[in-house]
Amino acid sequence: MEYFTVKFIHVLGVVLFLGNIIVSAVWKMQADLTKNPVIIAFACRLVNMTDLLFTALGSALIVIGGIGLFHATGIALTDAPHLTISISLFGMAAVLWITGLLPLQIYMSKLAERAVNEGETEMPQSYEKCRKLWNIIGITAVLLPMGALYFMIYR
Repeated sequence: MEYFTVKFIHVLGVVLFLGNIIVSAVWKMQADLTKNPVIIAFACRLVNMTDLLFTALGSALIVIGGIGLFHATGIALTDAPHLTISISLFGMAAVLWITGLLPLQIYMSKLAERAVNEGETEMPQSYEKCRKLWNIIGITAVLLPMGALYFMIYR
C-alpha cells in the first residue's frame, strides 16, 4: 500500500479510537451523576454499542495502518524506540479494555437495566462499586493511548 494511504488509515483509527474512549467516558460519568437508573441504563447501552463500533474499529485501523506504515517505510523497531513505547502503551490499554472495562461495562449495563425493569429509583450499591473501579481503570485506559500518541508525535 502507498504510504499516504496507510498513514490515513492509521490516523483515522486514532481519531475514532481516542475520540470514542474520551466521549464515552464523559457520557457515562455525566449519566452516573444523575443517579437516574433510566439515564444510566441508556448511557451504558450506548457506551457498549459505541465501544464495539468505534473503539474496536479504531483499534483495528490503528493496527492495520501501523503494520502498513512499517512496510511502507521499512523502519525497524530497533531504530525507533518511540514506536516500541507507543505499541506497548497501546497494548496495555487494549488489555485493560478487554479484561477490565468491557466486562465491567457489560455487568454495569445489566445492573442498570435490571434497576429500570424493577422500577427502582436508585442504582444498587454493587453498581457504585463497579462505577468507581470503571473510572479508575478507564482513566488509565485513556492515559495510556494518550501517552502513545505523545510518543508518536514527539519522537
